[in-house]
Amino acid sequence: MRTIIFRTIAPYLAALMVLFSIFVLLRGHNEPGGGFIGGLIAASAFAIYGIACGVAAVRRAITFHPMSISAAGLFLAGLSGLPSLFTGQPFMTSQWWYVHMLGVEVPLSTPLFFDIGVYLVVVGSISSIALALEERESD
Repeated sequence: MRTIIFRTIAPYLAALMVLFSIFVLLRGHNEPGGGFIGGLIAASAFAIYGIACGVAAVRRAITFHPMSISAAGLFLAGLSGLPSLFTGQPFMTSQWWYVHMLGVEVPLSTPLFFDIGVYLVVVGSISSIALALEERESD
């Protein structure tokens, strides 16, 4: 299904889906969403882009190997539990910091970093599976 319309629309659709996945990731700790759902949306965007434009185009777009993205996410998710140990609290207890940027108070937290790690794990692993399946199909 590589029609001219699909190949033309797919890059824009994929970009819009990745943007929406980041929105879902960032709002996820206080409302429905989070790293897992956001990662699934982003991996779906890469799968659609791969179906339309080919696996090589997706690999060029993400620049890193998908399993490296997964490994970085796993490392970040595990690392997000360490700040609580420095405060004498149990591992993975939420820590919050309030940073002032451009006159706005931005709350940063260890759950946010954990969600970003989960997002990267899901994007990397699902993209790796999807790309492997698409490569096998094209052979």
